[in-house]
Amino acid sequence: MSSPLESSRYSKIFSRQELPYFLIIWCTVLLSGLGLTMVLSASTVTSLQDSGNSYSIFIRQFFFLILGAAAAYWAFKVRGGVWLKVAKISLTVSVITLTLPFIPALGKDIKGNRNWIEFAGFTLQPSEFAKFGLILWSSYHLRNLDLFKDGKKSLFFLLPGFAAIEFLIILQKDLGTALLVFLIFAGILFIAGAPIKLFALSAIPIIIIGGALVFSSAYRMDRFAALLDPFDERYYKFSGWQPAHSIMGLASGGLWGSGLGASKQKWANLAEAHTDFIFSVIGEELGLLGSLLVLGLYASLIYAIIRVALKTKDDFSRYVCAAIACWFIAQVAVNIGSATSLIPVIGVTLPFISYGGSSLLANLLAVGYVLGVARRTPEIAEGIKANRVRKLA
Repeated sequence: MSSPLESSRYSKIFSRQELPYFLIIWCTVLLSGLGLTMVLSASTVTSLQDSGNSYSIFIRQFFFLILGAAAAYWAFKVRGGVWLKVAKISLTVSVITLTLPFIPALGKDIKGNRNWIEFAGFTLQPSEFAKFGLILWSSYHLRNLDLFKDGKKSLFFLLPGFAAIEFLIILQKDLGTALLVFLIFAGILFIAGAPIKLFALSAIPIIIIGGALVFSSAYRMDRFAALLDPFDERYYKFSGWQPAHSIMGLASGGLWGSGLGASKQKWANLAEAHTDFIFSVIGEELGLLGSLLVLGLYASLIYAIIRVALKTKDDFSRYVCAAIACWFIAQVAVNIGSATSLIPVIGVTLPFISYGGSSLLANLLAVGYVLGVARRTPEIAEGIKANRVRKLA
């Protein structure tokens, strides 16, 4: 049993004002480092098949990690007033960039989804940055409004912007990102104090539209059918292949895992092992303990972001930080839900871990913004200074 002195020491650590700041930094560093390691492990087979070089995907991810770190540092250092100017035009910029994939010279079609642009040998996904753009723009308009008093006025501004981004993403046939954008927008409205009846009423058209999209495609219908039993012989070799082999990988990992680099499912059995299903490779190679470690890091990161949102006095910063927390919650839940066959397979990345330069850049940019808010919050700033004094002493 711990002594009263040890309990007092730990309680003081958790009560420190600077704790969210350092939690965000260390969780991001650990998740990004683990992601780089797992991308190297999960992508060697695909890299060798596609380019003849086992490290090509890893090198690209490492390059984007450096770019993302620079973007995070910029977002951390820039003044708060600059973000208000960015937020004013972020919707316009997001809409313009979302139209770029439809330009024949720029757009790139990958597996039926036209949501990529390609130049100088690199591909970018504008919809990843549109998430952050929508968060900034919505928070800008909500900062001086109360949805209880000015609900119609707020929704008049917000709904058309959300609809424009959602329409363009659906037009690109990227239903996974469209779902995430909807969840982020719903989170923004919930944080702003929108009445529950609004969500209840909006559920009806969402169910109708979602059902129409599912029933209009035999492939999507099979994905839903495979959710119940991916090992069914009717679906196993088709829509059930990915969820079935994802479950196999997770189940074979046991408590400690098979060892880093020792995954069997990545050898042509599990498609997209280094992107959508990297959590399955983590479960197979690092076991249950490794999977729980990843979940613990995400929980700590989201908790710290929410702490920053609660401490800041600026309404705009509060909305943005809370919406970023909703973004990470939704994306982690959808990715891991797909990997564990709790929901149909929806192609979204696992933040900071999956291969994807655009996703990594957008995630690190968002984290840099939150760290900047923490630095400008007097309570947290005082805690950071006190921590430096303690180290010097």
